Amino acid sequence: MKSRITLLASICLFIIANGYAQTDVDASIIHDGLVRTYRLYIPAKYKAGANVPLVINLHGYGSNSIQQEFYGDFRHIADTANFIIVLPNGTLDSLNKQFFNCLFDNTSKVDDVGFISSLIDTLSSKYSIDKNAIYATGMSNGGFMSYELACGLSNRIAAIASVAGVELFTHYNVCKPEHPLPVLHIHGTNDGTVPYNGKFNWVPVETLVNSWVDFNKCTKTPVATDVPDISKIDGCTAVHYVYENGDKGSTVEFYKVVGGDHSWPGAVINLNVTNQDFNASKEIWRFFSKYKLSKLTETTEPELISFKLYPNPSSNKFTIRFSNYSKKIIWITNAIGQQVLNFESSNKEEELNLAQKGLYFISIIEGSIIKTEKLIIL
Repeated sequence: MKSRITLLASICLFIIANGYAQTDVDASIIHDGLVRTYRLYIPAKYKAGANVPLVINLHGYGSNSIQQEFYGDFRHIADTANFIIVLPNGTLDSLNKQFFNCLFDNTSKVDDVGFISSLIDTLSSKYSIDKNAIYATGMSNGGFMSYELACGLSNRIAAIASVAGVELFTHYNVCKPEHPLPVLHIHGTNDGTVPYNGKFNWVPVETLVNSWVDFNKCTKTPVATDVPDISKIDGCTAVHYVYENGDKGSTVEFYKVVGGDHSWPGAVINLNVTNQDFNASKEIWRFFSKYKLSKLTETTEPELISFKLYPNPSSNKFTIRFSNYSKKIIWITNAIGQQVLNFESSNKEEELNLAQKGLYFISIIEGSIIKTEKLIIL
């Protein structure tokens, strides 16, 4: 999965030409006995005590955190929107290339999902991170890793975006996030590194997108929009597909870069065939900013049964009026717990008669929900 972001001279010139007054931090943690390094970008707007989102930005195979910071660049967006960017580094494989352990099966025992979870803990202890606004994105191998986090760390991740990365079939078949999980996928149809139609154990792009549409229970027919062809010389065009109405407000979005290669749209470093009609970083943040983990994981409280007793107190006759026509059980007991009436009704109201004076308990049972009111017969 060759990223080919080895143009260090170009990157250095770009750094000099685009100086940042904000804070870059290079640091490390120990996880599973390994020293794991990462880079952090903190915008000038950040103030301790005011929680901000965290964007996890993952590099491609053979790349690193510094190169990804400039290639898949979110810094100007973070400066305005006020979020922290963390760029973890992978570990070295047998070819001395940095990678995240999600490209092939049985090639490494490194637990990168555990590493990212520990990294979130570390950053949350040092900075004011909004635990409901943690997102993952990445290029190529980093895109694969974003899907790994969607599957294995859904209790902490609110949404993901993958640029030119897919899932392994073996992982895809057992992926069970704990909640609806919004996904944005960006991929070129002429990608020669991670082929659009799949390769090895890699899931074809449209199969992968459709699987997330099904998981989130989105509308299967997308809203499709041609991205305006602003650049006539980039060698490709793009179509934007939006699958709406998923559970808990989730969506799936897909940018199909027609003729595009293995690259990050809108990047200032032009690798392969790079689409310049839209900026992947801007679109990813637009997508992320719509979602909060708390909204995706909230449980819906069952609707309480609503009914009215009148008159109350009553002389023998009284009416129970319901808010709907659903099937329910009416169960009436007296003050010492003896059952007086027990019947089923789907009516909007029931007129009843109790001959004995005293205190009664009127219970309405609908499914697993029960509501009880007191009634006095004078």
